[in-house]
Amino acid sequence: MTRYREICADLARRISAGTLQPGDELPGVRDLARQWQTTASTVSRAQRRLADAGVLELADRRRARVAPGAALAARRFLYGDRVFTLAGSDDPALDLVAGALDGRLRVITGEGSVAGLGAVRQGRADGATIHLLHRTGSYNAPFARGMLRGLDPHLIHLWRREQGLIVPPGNPMGITGIADLAGRRVCARRPGTGTRILLDRLLLAAGLDPDRLRGPEAGTHLEVALAVATGTVDAGLGVRSAAADLDLDFIPLAWEDFDIGVTGEALGAAAHLVAALRTPELRARIAALGGYDTSRSGDVTRLTAAAPSAAS
Repeated sequence: MTRYREICADLARRISAGTLQPGDELPGVRDLARQWQTTASTVSRAQRRLADAGVLELADRRRARVAPGAALAARRFLYGDRVFTLAGSDDPALDLVAGALDGRLRVITGEGSVAGLGAVRQGRADGATIHLLHRTGSYNAPFARGMLRGLDPHLIHLWRREQGLIVPPGNPMGITGIADLAGRRVCARRPGTGTRILLDRLLLAAGLDPDRLRGPEAGTHLEVALAVATGTVDAGLGVRSAAADLDLDFIPLAWEDFDIGVTGEALGAAAHLVAALRTPELRARIAALGGYDTSRSGDVTRLTAAAPSAAS
């Protein structure tokens, strides 16, 4: 690694770690050159490279300053070539996110929220897409905090999404809610998925026994919609966008938080993902699918033992 790249990496790591904060002024170029035992021109080159990456701000006759939003920009600089591996729950909008990241996101979802967190815990994935409703009424944080205990757990907010019953066009069975599923063939997601947990809770609340549910299990929301479209089942629980893709009717039941559970160590690799989620262009494309709220997409929350706190 050339000297100027070493200087870039050192500064980026300090900014990513929070040692240097937005607005902090760096020492003069000559002072930094003595500190790193190099030339002033090498330091200037490093600062220009970090300014191009959005990490520093440069101005004539002023020392370099740490730019607003520099922590995320520094992580993007440090992990530019890293591919982020995402396990966990399925969502049709993830294809748009993967496309926006141009090969820097590997999506292996379909196992479900709980299995995804297990993959992160075991080091087989960088993050897990999750939508798990806790008995307290909160989504995701209690599960990520528990299953990633000791690994500095964080949540990256993807979006809020609408779940409901997917039924044939015109709703010929006259289904209006969960209680109408009694005696019907219903396509359900596999055990351990957030959607299956939600369905079981809704069935119990309606006085129905989840173990008496009749019908096949599906690996994705699109598979649930396909089962309805082909007449294999009378209904299935899934996201609104899956119903819209196949021109099926949709009976809304709940909005839920859809997040990524990650360890603190994986935040750097997630930098490009977080940055993409904060762009108006990607948010608009996801919202256009129907049933998505992207107003907080890209928010990062650190999960402490007591309560969550915002992170850069």
